[in-house]
Amino acid sequence: MRARYAAYALYRRAAEAVTMRFVADQLLQGDGRTHAVIVMGDLNDEFKAATTQILYGPPGSQIGTGGFQDTDLGDPRRLWNLAPRILEQGGFSRVFEGQKELIDHILVSQALLPRLERVFTGPEKLPTVDGAHPAAPHDSPSDHAPVLAVVDY
Repeated sequence: MRARYAAYALYRRAAEAVTMRFVADQLLQGDGRTHAVIVMGDLNDEFKAATTQILYGPPGSQIGTGGFQDTDLGDPRRLWNLAPRILEQGGFSRVFEGQKELIDHILVSQALLPRLERVFTGPEKLPTVDGAHPAAPHDSPSDHAPVLAVVDY
């Protein structure tokens, strides 16, 4: 039963990612060098997860990879996840069973990359969630820290 529900959750996140990628493609209009596009939210997955990578568009040159500084044909259609810059600073957006996670993301088009001044997460005092209590109670503060970017635009 656990495997079945885990698969349902994975299928749903994949369908949501494909839908958001379709919307991003419409906004980019094939040229992210001139169209400023931001996709952000609670993706419920790490930045290397397959469902998160669907949002990136063409593979290659993400932040922190060897090809990041080199332009390529995929750049006008690509979105860059700012997660590596957050993780460099020790940032995280949730604590699950005592482990810090970054499952909330900000992705930007090429037009915004050179204008990015700072990216960070909010207050680090978060409640720990676990399998028995997967979210903060409704009368408690959020169990996610905000993920923020400052862009000079």
